[in-house]
Amino acid sequence: MVLYQPNNGYCYNSDTHFLYNFIMENLKKFKNIKGELLDIGSGSGILGLLISRDNNKLNLNQCEIQKSFQTLSSINSKCNNINTNMYKGSFLELNFEKQFDICVSNPPFYHSNVIKSENENIKIARYNDSLPLNLFIKNVSRILKNGGKFFFCYDVKQLNEIIKLLSEYRLNIESLQFVHPNKDKDATLVLVYARKNSKSLLKVLDPLIVFDKNDFTKKVQSIYKNSSTHSIKVEI
Repeated sequence: MVLYQPNNGYCYNSDTHFLYNFIMENLKKFKNIKGELLDIGSGSGILGLLISRDNNKLNLNQCEIQKSFQTLSSINSKCNNINTNMYKGSFLELNFEKQFDICVSNPPFYHSNVIKSENENIKIARYNDSLPLNLFIKNVSRILKNGGKFFFCYDVKQLNEIIKLLSEYRLNIESLQFVHPNKDKDATLVLVYARKNSKSLLKVLDPLIVFDKNDFTKKVQSIYKNSSTHSIKVEI
């Protein structure tokens, strides 16, 4: 999959690849994946495009606030022959004319009180000023069908708040996976799968370890191989 990215701006990173793999692993137990997929804060489009590539009965929808990324998403969907419906604007302000079977997101999750990049493109993509966690989860619950699936990644330090808010908005966590830089370090990222009004018990997947000394672990290497993405930097 060829993906154009901004030469001077936020680019997708390993978090998105790990989330893509987590989503695919959790979807394996379902025989017929179809319906409406929404990628919230789609950026250059990588997450929704990868999932659609591997589940061709899904109708891809994307939501993006930044005009430069709206343009890149359109370019990337066309060059990879995947149809998409782009919602332009803030996820918190848009009126969606339908509900969704699956919502996915690699949202901005850094606290607003940390030192920020001067690059406006990077600021919006990284820091949660424009998409606070409580409003993010509340709005996902509103647009998700009953029994709909919600996949996202977030800063592991905020897991207590994540659990509380998901429960408050009737989203039951069915699966978690923790991502560790290496086997001796604490997790830095949590991958979350929740379903609306589900009563299933929680399953914690084996931790994903990124590095073994200075090299990617075999698991991470296989994730990159399955993603099979090629990035091209452009001015936009």
